[in-house]
Amino acid sequence: MASATIKVSRSRADSNPRPNSERAAPLGALSATTSQRGRAVIISVAGEVDASNERDWRYLLAEMAAIAAVPGRVVVDVRDLDFMGCCAYAALAREAERCRRRGLTLCLVSQDPIVARIVAACGLRWLLPMYPTTEAALGIKGETV
Repeated sequence: MASATIKVSRSRADSNPRPNSERAAPLGALSATTSQRGRAVIISVAGEVDASNERDWRYLLAEMAAIAAVPGRVVVDVRDLDFMGCCAYAALAREAERCRRRGLTLCLVSQDPIVARIVAACGLRWLLPMYPTTEAALGIKGETV
């Protein structure tokens, strides 16, 4: 799978040929850049995930998890998200459970303390391991946070 940038909207997902550095998601929009590294699929998201685009978020997670090779990882980098509603965490937990049943590990990349607090408060640490960088999530270096 080649690296791709996707702008997710309520109506459809469009290709966005602009590089990440030029990408500016409209307020409230969800955009994602996906790539594959070995057996891992990496999803880097920006914008917001809330009830207005929850369906698109769930679809994005499921489609990317379907591409990952077993045993492998689905790495969801949420460092550029401005907002994650409760529905975003619930969708991550559901997809992480599906991944586990297939022999995959879904993990989060975030350095935001509030993300770690919400994951812990919801009792999801065992299901959603968190890492400070994509490299750490891929096991290149570092440990979980």
